[in-house]
Amino acid sequence: MGFSEYGNYDGLGLADLVRRKQVTPRELLDEAIARTAEVDPQINAVVVKHYDYAARQIERGEPSGPFSGVPFLLKDLDILEGTRTTSGATLYKDNIADHTGTLAQRFLNAGLTIFGKSSTPEFGLMPTTESRLFGPTRNPWNLEHSSGGSSGGAAAAVAARILPVAHASDGGGSIRIPASACGVFGLKPTRARTPLGPDRGEGWGGFSCGHVVSITVRDSAAMLDAIHGPEASSPYVAPPPERPFLQEVGRDPGRLRISFTDKSPYGDAIDPEIAAAIREIAALLSKLGHHVEERAAPLACDPAAVMATIVAANTALTVRISEQRFGRPMTEDDFEVLTLAMARNAQKATATDYVAAQLGAFQISRALAAFFESCDVFLCPTLCSPPLRIGELNSMSKDLSHIAPILRRYIPATSMFNMSGQPAMSMPLAWNRAGLPLGMMFSARLGDEATLFRLAAQLEQERPWTRKLPPICA
Repeated sequence: MGFSEYGNYDGLGLADLVRRKQVTPRELLDEAIARTAEVDPQINAVVVKHYDYAARQIERGEPSGPFSGVPFLLKDLDILEGTRTTSGATLYKDNIADHTGTLAQRFLNAGLTIFGKSSTPEFGLMPTTESRLFGPTRNPWNLEHSSGGSSGGAAAAVAARILPVAHASDGGGSIRIPASACGVFGLKPTRARTPLGPDRGEGWGGFSCGHVVSITVRDSAAMLDAIHGPEASSPYVAPPPERPFLQEVGRDPGRLRISFTDKSPYGDAIDPEIAAAIREIAALLSKLGHHVEERAAPLACDPAAVMATIVAANTALTVRISEQRFGRPMTEDDFEVLTLAMARNAQKATATDYVAAQLGAFQISRALAAFFESCDVFLCPTLCSPPLRIGELNSMSKDLSHIAPILRRYIPATSMFNMSGQPAMSMPLAWNRAGLPLGMMFSARLGDEATLFRLAAQLEQERPWTRKLPPICA
């Protein structure tokens, strides 16, 4: 490879090299393409390659932004004019975007060189990335395991050092789940912190938002500085930050009140190695001077039931729009069994059922708001079992009854913070005996990404992970 030190830099570091003319954007793009050719056949993370688009960006001259010249991937749910976006669906395998999304434009304005799209499950519906269209995206730490989902391609590519930072989105944990599975940093911002237009005002009833997964905390903070803020069509806005998020990185977090649990929010026991890692990090936090107590966040109602209703309704709309566009009913030749089953479930529900689910999300939000009156940060496992094995969740099965029990065991805690709109992050602070990453999830009050960035930088200093590389990088 032409730039052997590439993998030692984060996005801001690469941009600094470009500014100081020690490397050119073209050289960085060539290195990202070479690394894709080297490792992607093993992990299957970069499913749409538009290297010509990236080359034209460089030829035109990229904007002078915080990430000028840095290679970047969009998740294959977002749109970039003139490039292919499939949403992981067979029906849309040749779909070309006729305009650019607001968030993608902000990535462009930050100076990023967008050379492709990262894999996602069909319509981002599953916490593993194994679409029928592209096949499974594998975990760089162990190729028999999932990279998580729905931003599984982004997290796998960053973990494998194809690039230092990549677009991700999160409607029920889809930034934090793959960040945990792949051993990278992932923060879900506060609701409405980042834009979803021009085609949508909100996603999944306000649960969904976009940001990135990254190697370092500072890249996440700097990227949020670059992309946050409302657009003309925003139905509501997030509380404005007191200062740039990047300035929070390295800032003293003070003595935080941190509550933690080593159990599932349902009270179920979890994987013992993950439970032990939570207690180890809780002890470290106490050693760092924080006030730490064992206390679980309450569940006002079942988040899985809320998610099932809200996500099914949104999926049914996607299917309806597709039927209108193509002028025929959708079949299993077009969409996976799970997608069609969710659409059918939504059609059996009533408008009252949807409003009841919204009320359930509000009740969860109220209970969490009361919980955070007496703590600043809540620590719990991102995943309650190690990364799933490839094939463990099967979205093409005629019998989908295996899915709900696995989700309850695997990801019981992530979606509640989508419902409340609070920021939450997964940090790669532990690995199990099998060598798989175990992410620790921290959440804070609505609008308080600042506290999370301060704490994350402190823990990054205490438990550095950036030099820890998966086997395929050896």
